[in-house]
Amino acid sequence: MKAVSKYIFVFCLLSFVLCPAKAQLNTDRITAIGRNALYFEDYVLSIQYFNQVIHLKPYLAEPYFYRAIAKIQLEDYQGALRDCNSAIDRNPFSPGYYYARGYVYRQLNRLEDAETDYTEALHFSPENRTYMLLRADTRAQMKHYDEALEDIEAMLRREPQSASVWSEKGIISISKKDTLTALDAFEQAAKYDKTNPAVWSMLGVTNLMLEREDDAYVQLTQAINLGSKWAGDYINRGVIHYHRHNYRGALSDYDQAVKLSPRDADCYYNRGVMRQEVGDYNNALEDFNTAISLAPERTEMRYQRGLVEMQLKQWKAVVTDMNALIERYPYFLPSYYLAAQAKAQQGNQAEAYKYRKKAQDLEERKEAIQAQQAAQPNTDLMIAEAQPQKKDHRKEFSTSTAQNQPELPEEEQKYDSQTRGSVQKHHQDVVNEPNVVLSYYTQDLSLRRTNYYHPLVDKINKSEILPAAMRFTSQEIALTAEMVDFHFAEITRLSRTIDNTPSAELIFARAIEFAIVQDYASAIDDCTRAITMVDSHSPLAIIITFCRANWRYRLLEYQRATGEQEATANMDFDIMLRDYDQVLRLQPDFTFALYNKANILCAQHEYKDAINYYTQAISIDNDFAEAYFNRGLTYIFTGENEKGLSDLSKAGELGMYQAYNMITRFK
Repeated sequence: MKAVSKYIFVFCLLSFVLCPAKAQLNTDRITAIGRNALYFEDYVLSIQYFNQVIHLKPYLAEPYFYRAIAKIQLEDYQGALRDCNSAIDRNPFSPGYYYARGYVYRQLNRLEDAETDYTEALHFSPENRTYMLLRADTRAQMKHYDEALEDIEAMLRREPQSASVWSEKGIISISKKDTLTALDAFEQAAKYDKTNPAVWSMLGVTNLMLEREDDAYVQLTQAINLGSKWAGDYINRGVIHYHRHNYRGALSDYDQAVKLSPRDADCYYNRGVMRQEVGDYNNALEDFNTAISLAPERTEMRYQRGLVEMQLKQWKAVVTDMNALIERYPYFLPSYYLAAQAKAQQGNQAEAYKYRKKAQDLEERKEAIQAQQAAQPNTDLMIAEAQPQKKDHRKEFSTSTAQNQPELPEEEQKYDSQTRGSVQKHHQDVVNEPNVVLSYYTQDLSLRRTNYYHPLVDKINKSEILPAAMRFTSQEIALTAEMVDFHFAEITRLSRTIDNTPSAELIFARAIEFAIVQDYASAIDDCTRAITMVDSHSPLAIIITFCRANWRYRLLEYQRATGEQEATANMDFDIMLRDYDQVLRLQPDFTFALYNKANILCAQHEYKDAINYYTQAISIDNDFAEAYFNRGLTYIFTGENEKGLSDLSKAGELGMYQAYNMITRFK
């Protein structure tokens, strides 16, 4: 079944099962359907089901909890936190609720709160290894290493052959700078899980830190032979090759590291050092340039680039790099001497003398500087210190653990539909949702909770003065060639009829046809003519005025995009705003006029007024998804991120899946 058909079916089903006479049975059924959607990673749709249950039975804890799970998977942590709080308020005895909230707190960097929630979860479920592991990891992040190791030791007493627990002990021990304990822990992990490349990788890097390069080489090679896809294994083995003067082996490993992690500055930096060593200066410079562009804050990499620039006689670039290094590390003497050499090569002996003199002065104060423990840059090869652990939030947070169900498959499914799976990863342009307009054609927006009904339009549709029913939409469809031909024929037919028996209804009908084929100037003219023929307070006059404002805005958008902006543009904006004001004077609850006016004010950079109109629209329709979305972006644009993320969260909850990508990018 196609996606559109599926959602139409779903909402028809909802309208059926929400019959008040069967509320108990139906809310249970809706919850079950929502959980099914959650299981199949249809997060946006599952939220809509749980919304319905919450609307009918706001005192239940479960629907808030399930909605929180969906929001967690969409990385809407503020929204998930509100739902977790609501679930715990209604049922403070479920360990899964605390586990979910603890995870959310971790994502919000509220580690003390996360530790408290994991402790509460363990109070109700003391044998749960996931809760214990996450509490240990949280304590380690807080640098409470002894408490974290207490959790690990408690788990090892229950599971002495668990490689994952031994690995966690090793990771915490490395954070504690206890490399010998870490080495022993990783050796135990390798004993119980010989085929896991991550275990051998951690063993290798620990031995490399202890300068046991022979052991490290064997273990890193074992990790690579077992299929490691972590660039750090190749970086670290490349370091060993380099120290052994095996430059061909080092280059091969660094090339592979770059393929696996093309955004990792260490890969390029280490390869650049190796190329510099063999005299391949041009390629070395290219690697250093890439490394510094990827990590511009790591000023220490500029020293090696300066050495290469000296070889390539790029004296000015050398001085620029050394000055940046001196600013960051004012007691690093080699940077002064290198800058002096470059200045001398430029023929500027006076400046060269200043750099040398400064270095000599610092040399004389060497003991005092060392006593101050002044920072010194690391200009050697970079070692990848530890393999990232569980960076994938979807694997760290287990929906099944929270619900006390069997684990889901680890591999994320891929979906054709844009509304399924981790929709926050689907790139969306950071632009406001467009104006709401009246049209014969609309895209399917069945997931959104916005009320697209207004009695004025309903009256006009029931009067059948137009050839088809008009509907509100912010997403019009693209017309086919056949549809365009049809509407041009309608314009011709209506024009003949109007010539014989002109009426406001026929002229407005032709205005709609002009707008559909994007002849907005003619549509505006017809609206102006039609308005003069009807009572200005009538439903038809209000709708015509609303449409005229919309089409005037479309015309201005087109003129601006094509560079045809006319001298009267500002006056046209004023006319447009007056049309919306006229609609609102006669029909104060016309939310779409408020919303469209807010959009126009945003386009004019009048953000404070725009927020005010979005707020008015929301006060009339609390489910106005587009208004929350646009107000959220406006808040973020004006620096009020917390309010903006809250609005985007609400927009996502109301069915606008695009909001989750924005939340991920701006949180």
